[in-house]
Amino acid sequence: MDLKQFEIEVLLLKDKIARLAFYLLGNNEEAEDATQEVFLKLWHIKDELEVVDNMQAFALRITRNLCLDKIRAQNRRLQKNEAIEESLKERADNPHEQTEIRDLLSVIKKQIAALPETQRTVITLRDIEGLEFDEIAEITGMNENAIKVNLSRARKKIRSLFTEK
Repeated sequence: MDLKQFEIEVLLLKDKIARLAFYLLGNNEEAEDATQEVFLKLWHIKDELEVVDNMQAFALRITRNLCLDKIRAQNRRLQKNEAIEESLKERADNPHEQTEIRDLLSVIKKQIAALPETQRTVITLRDIEGLEFDEIAEITGMNENAIKVNLSRARKKIRSLFTEK
């Protein structure tokens, strides 16, 4: 794979890789570092990438594995996601709505951060990134049934917070 082909097939995935890294690491600077590391890894194996059927799934799987290694090494959980919060705050018409959205997002982010790693990854890939089950299966190495079970459990845990009150 030459530089031009690498730019076309791999570099276009930068935003998805960066978002996944950010959701898993919870820190913008670390997510940027992880994104660069993923691209370096992909560049070093660029000649082997021609046999990869789904470049997005392959790149996101490398991203996931790299981020999980970082999390395990530093024993850290997911933190705030300013990008989503800002996006939703911009949609609110008045300061009161913005405050409600910010508070709700804070609670939801804490709930997602408290989920087990598998559920956190699945809910991030499905509900935040909008990936299909087959793509998530390729990234995580799980079968689609296990993904659906983990997604259901994650959603149920988050939903239970709001139904208890």
